[in-house]
Amino acid sequence: MVLACSVVFAQAYPARPVRVVTGAPGSTAEFAARSLAQGLSARLGQPAVVDPRAAGGGTVFGEIVAKAQPDGYTLLVIGSSFWVGPLFRKAPYDVISDFAPIAIVADSPNVLVVHPSLPVASVKDLIELARAKPGALNYSTSGIGASPHLAAELFKAMAGVDIAHIPFKGAGASVIGVMSAQVQLSFASVASVAPHVQSARVRGIAVTGARPFALFPELPTVAATVPGYEAGGATGFFAPAKTPAAIIARLNREAAIFLRERDVKEKFLNLGVETVGSSPEQLTATIKSDTIKWANVIKHAGIRPE
Repeated sequence: MVLACSVVFAQAYPARPVRVVTGAPGSTAEFAARSLAQGLSARLGQPAVVDPRAAGGGTVFGEIVAKAQPDGYTLLVIGSSFWVGPLFRKAPYDVISDFAPIAIVADSPNVLVVHPSLPVASVKDLIELARAKPGALNYSTSGIGASPHLAAELFKAMAGVDIAHIPFKGAGASVIGVMSAQVQLSFASVASVAPHVQSARVRGIAVTGARPFALFPELPTVAATVPGYEAGGATGFFAPAKTPAAIIARLNREAAIFLRERDVKEKFLNLGVETVGSSPEQLTATIKSDTIKWANVIKHAGIRPE
């Protein structure tokens, strides 16, 4: 009887508009949320209304969704800083216990780039140069604790090299730092660096994901030289904890179908991310593995929040 009621509830869902809370306007998360909301609106037969929150409001939108009724009408689409951020500062929610995972919407690696004058053409070359000149090379990031910072510190630890960190204010400034030779290299986000790799203003060396990236098929992975290395950022799709399993299954199914559409995949790739459409279990596994990995990197590197 309980199963039958659950199925009927899912079939009746949604009976009114769905709210999709997300990150700041212009962010990758907001783009993903708007794209997904458009697809869900068509597939669910009810409007999915996006509610973007200003930069730095991670705890705000986390609280909004964690405290919402678990009925499938308040959802969250957000990047991996949502579950990595609490490693730096206490959050008013627990990502595992306060949310029901629905799917990984998309993911993206970082891109290891160097200034064209640096005499390296591969990850192997970079490691050899860094080992020959410990502390002489430096790398830029978009800020302390950001994805490029963590990716670089993981590389330093796994490759056994000493490269100095130069934080900039934002991804754009970080890439300009490499282009102007203020720094020699960066583990930049795809969106911030793609046009500059294509114009040869910086030289792409490798991608930080576990597999080659469609936007840069010619670039190898860092892991091809440093086995086991992997860094990047996923975008997750969540509901409040205790949302009925049938609703989670429906949202997962509809999201996966939408994210497999060719034009949707192309739209995401043009922004530097690949669509995924995973199971809820895969999102949970990603959160848990990221938490362990980045907690170790943060401790080893002695990273402190700004």
